[in-house]
Amino acid sequence: MFPVAPLPVSRRSALQSVAAGLGTLALADVLQAMPGRAPQQLPKAKRIIHLFMNGGPFQCDMFDPKPEINRLAGTRPAGADLRTERPTGALMAVPFEFAKHGQSGLEISELLPNTAACADDLCVIRSMHTDNPNHGPALFMMNNGTLTPNRPTLGAWMSYGLGSENENLPNFVACCPGRPVRFAELWSSGFLPGEHQGMYVNHSNLEPGKMIPFLRNSLTPLEEQKRQLELFQRLNQQHQEQRSGDLVLEARIKAMETAYRMQMEASDAFDINKETLQTRESYGKGHFANGCLLARRLAERGVRFIQVYYGNGQPWDTHSNHTKSTRTLCADIDRPVAALLGDLKSRGMLEDTLVLWGGEFGRTPTTENADGRDHNPWGFTMWMAGGGVRGGMSYGATDEFGFRAVSDKVHVHDLHATLLHLLGFDHEKLTYRHAGRDYRLTDVSGEVVRGILA
Repeated sequence: MFPVAPLPVSRRSALQSVAAGLGTLALADVLQAMPGRAPQQLPKAKRIIHLFMNGGPFQCDMFDPKPEINRLAGTRPAGADLRTERPTGALMAVPFEFAKHGQSGLEISELLPNTAACADDLCVIRSMHTDNPNHGPALFMMNNGTLTPNRPTLGAWMSYGLGSENENLPNFVACCPGRPVRFAELWSSGFLPGEHQGMYVNHSNLEPGKMIPFLRNSLTPLEEQKRQLELFQRLNQQHQEQRSGDLVLEARIKAMETAYRMQMEASDAFDINKETLQTRESYGKGHFANGCLLARRLAERGVRFIQVYYGNGQPWDTHSNHTKSTRTLCADIDRPVAALLGDLKSRGMLEDTLVLWGGEFGRTPTTENADGRDHNPWGFTMWMAGGGVRGGMSYGATDEFGFRAVSDKVHVHDLHATLLHLLGFDHEKLTYRHAGRDYRLTDVSGEVVRGILA
């Protein structure tokens, strides 16, 4: 047995009940068991899978049909005359057909036929907007609620607030194929204790031992590692008694403990080859398909927040060759996304798993470089499924060209407030004291988007 002092039974059982979203535990008991950072209400969701389309997809190709773009293609009407990162020209036609799907009649493009079959599970927010048209600041805003790095990300706040559901695995896993260029700060714990930082996984290699560096210690057997760890733990505890409140030391102790446990658990959890051939084929091939299947395996084993980045860099950043690239990108994500939603639903997990899809911003209806589209922070689309949101609906609207959010506008702070609400938190009360002030994910703004709640 790994020599770590267990949580007191009352606190452990309270944490498990909150994590499961069960109504069998009084909220007062939860607050008593988890002082200072407990959910303020019983949650609808206990985990999030974030499918990140880094680079910024164009919503009018997929989820926000705008016939006026095609009708006025080649012109630049006043409504399309917004300032963007780079100069753009006239409206560029969208060559993709839309149709209504499911009992809800939700309109989705021909590019996503498999995802369209899940229309009645999708809550499509068409009125997203953010504060900056540049990738770096927009990526930070979407992940940590500010335009700058060094702040805790959403996954870190989730880990800090909800605690662990499986102490043998990290709470927060970020899947990004290849070397994560410029991305590491997107799964940072910032000033929160270090154990809440996301663990980076290169899921382009399916062998767990290569996906997770140093998963196995080839020099020292587990029993000897256990004795070493017991010694380290005693020494660290003596060291800690003289330095109470040293969060860096506490994080190192917990990291060593988790690393020891992961040697057994991770070999199973990260091995998608243990899935049936039928399941693997339903997701398809490629790094994004692998990431979606891995996300489901981690979610069912208690990982709180799993991000699956589409590619390394900004593959959706289509400044040129937009239409051809979009066809390829959509074909690559369509099958895995639908398989993930169907898989979660068939296992009874979609009701308490919140799936979030989108990029850091959108793209312009006007042209750049003849056949490209520029960054657009004024109006873009994201969607959610499961975890307490209403399916088969669209929320909010952009203008007639899909350029700017104009009704029921949803800022990134509003999105974060809503995600935390679905996890059981009042976003204004999930705070951490740092540098003389209380910080929160939503900074000093954000409203829950109640119109999308189930």
